[in-house]
Amino acid sequence: MGLMLSAALRDAMAGWLSHLKALDGASANTLRAYEADVSGFLAFLAAHHGESLGVARLAAASQTDMRAFLAHTRGRGVSARSAARILSSVKGFIRWLAEREGFDPTAVLSARSPRYQRKLPRPLSEDAARAVIGTVADMAREDWIAARDAAVVTLLYGCGLRISEALSLTGAEASLPTVLRIRGKGGKERIVPVLPAAQAAVADYVRLCPFPLAGEPASPLFRGARGGALNQRLIARSMERARGALGLPASATPHALRHSFATHLLAAGGDLRAIQELLGHASLSTTQAYTAVDTARLMEVYEKAHRRA
Repeated sequence: MGLMLSAALRDAMAGWLSHLKALDGASANTLRAYEADVSGFLAFLAAHHGESLGVARLAAASQTDMRAFLAHTRGRGVSARSAARILSSVKGFIRWLAEREGFDPTAVLSARSPRYQRKLPRPLSEDAARAVIGTVADMAREDWIAARDAAVVTLLYGCGLRISEALSLTGAEASLPTVLRIRGKGGKERIVPVLPAAQAAVADYVRLCPFPLAGEPASPLFRGARGGALNQRLIARSMERARGALGLPASATPHALRHSFATHLLAAGGDLRAIQELLGHASLSTTQAYTAVDTARLMEVYEKAHRRA
């Protein structure tokens, strides 16, 4: 693919990715996904026109080109959701490049994203969420592993953390404070209150863990059986065993505990914008979709917020 692109276009791609990393704090995985999405588009456009692709040719991309690209993408069996993500990446690159090179990106930016049904993990009931925490601990083969798994899932449900965020905690948080400073997606930081139950669960794990944790700020808080960083797949397996024992659906995953945190908090009267901050969502619309609440409930929260304003 590289031979089909001009040096200027390859440099532009590298510059865009550097921009995303420096200014937006995009993670390595996110950058790889963006690069793959845009590279696929550029390779298609070069092959579609049968010529090497440069900045000028890319700037001349038409609505017909975009329809052909989306048809090609869907024809490869790519889901509507993934095609929408790819198109979003392409638009991001073209928008950035247009600002630098001074061309009109309307043809690309006006391309319609494929419609898809957003799939979200269904929340557990409050009783089921509590039962999962206890069952995860009951099914572990060693006391310290039981305490570890219980501590992790308590953080997911009690603090609304992503599994990656919980497992990124270090020995510096061995004595869990009343608030955590969490670095989430895109490097964005947020402050998350810690419930006493979560503090107690982590304290129990720290007390039983056979590996030194306190005073180890560069080492992971949650350890695997051999002392290395805990792999999130092990928590997923613990959840799988627990939901089997409790008769819960396959949607009862670690991420569903974070979803349950948000849904239960909103149902209890929590402010939507406060929940947005706790979850680390950049957009309020993401929180609305994520919590999957009904329209009437959203309007009620919205109206209350505006009456206070």
